[in-house]
Amino acid sequence: MTTGVPPARTAPAAPAARVPAGADALGPHPPAGPSAARYGITPEPASRPDLLDDVADWGPVTTAAGVFRLVPVRPERDLRLITAWMNDPAVAAFWHLAGPAGTTAAHLRAQTGGDGRSVPCLGVLSGIPMSYWEIYRADLDPLARYHPVRPHDTGLHLLIGGAADRGRGVGTVLLRAVSDLVLDRRPACGRVIAEPDIRNVPSVAAFLRAGFRLAAEADLPGKRAAVVVRDRALRHAL
Repeated sequence: MTTGVPPARTAPAAPAARVPAGADALGPHPPAGPSAARYGITPEPASRPDLLDDVADWGPVTTAAGVFRLVPVRPERDLRLITAWMNDPAVAAFWHLAGPAGTTAAHLRAQTGGDGRSVPCLGVLSGIPMSYWEIYRADLDPLARYHPVRPHDTGLHLLIGGAADRGRGVGTVLLRAVSDLVLDRRPACGRVIAEPDIRNVPSVAAFLRAGFRLAAEADLPGKRAAVVVRDRALRHAL
């Protein structure tokens, strides 16, 4: 699954929700064992204002696909893996970040060096990093120029890295799990929002299966987006 590149943003900002082509795509799995322990449990110390209620502390969640957690990106550890994912043609078609490591590094740096309104994370499933997420404050994002947002609306961008893991329903499972985490850990947030490229039919379908509703279509820089919303008030109805 890839949700595609977000609207152009002045730093600091975060891209739109993305899920690589093939609505349920999971990334290449590095070898299990000691290397997997690098993506473990100890959060990095906070060094900037917390606008997203401590994503690093949200903890694991048990899903039908396995135990899943969001681990904030550390470029010195994660750049090579994320760069490889961004150069997958199915991902590059919507994220537009193919190229050398410096391209991905600059994209990450705009967030990790920003004010905390967007937190890039690895999605770690059963101890293996297999997806890339951006959790962001939609009300502080350029998206707000193109679509009405409410205070504390929280956005998701997602890609799942490896073709072997796509098309199996995992993207839908993880989208529901992460949007549940947002609603559980961010009491002020009433809605989770994403804006996949309208052409990315598998991605849009994954969001709808995960309990999001199609709220609108919007012309964002570089794409026409399907704005999908998961409402706190409807989370158990959809």
